[in-house]
Amino acid sequence: MKLPSPSRLRIVLYPDPVLKKQAVDVTHYDADIDALAKRMLELMREAKGVGLAAPQVGVGLRMFVCNPSGEPGDDLICINPRLTGMFGGEEREEGCLSIPGVTVTMRRATQAVMEALDVHGKPFQVTGTEIRARVWQHELDHLDGRLIIDNMSATDEVANRRALKQLHDQYRPPRRT
Repeated sequence: MKLPSPSRLRIVLYPDPVLKKQAVDVTHYDADIDALAKRMLELMREAKGVGLAAPQVGVGLRMFVCNPSGEPGDDLICINPRLTGMFGGEEREEGCLSIPGVTVTMRRATQAVMEALDVHGKPFQVTGTEIRARVWQHELDHLDGRLIIDNMSATDEVANRRALKQLHDQYRPPRRT
């Protein structure tokens, strides 16, 4: 897959169809993947987010970046991630950088174990609780083409109707090369 120039990447907004597509595994670990990850971290920080998946910048690869603490040394780049254990559960409101102005109550595990690869293809395993576990689950949903609005309750639908209509009305299909 030919990657776009990192400087051209922007956060993709709902209802762009790329957000509903299942991402494919990363198979090559090179300077392009590293540059993509760095740009994703920049975009995530600019938007004041805690996580960003590659499909959210229009790239259909199974990777995401996150930093739930906001601490400079806590950036995490996860390539071909998978959750190998999830424990507990809690309902909380979640938002999404690709669906601004919308919040949905989501039930997520409160602890998760994740296996992934770094930008060099080296495997690692991490355990996260609370916000970390929630962010990982949210970003993995993006890699599978699932959005928080796919799980809206009737109450969430009513509360978010205006914001979703506005996103639909403002949507202009991008030109992708």
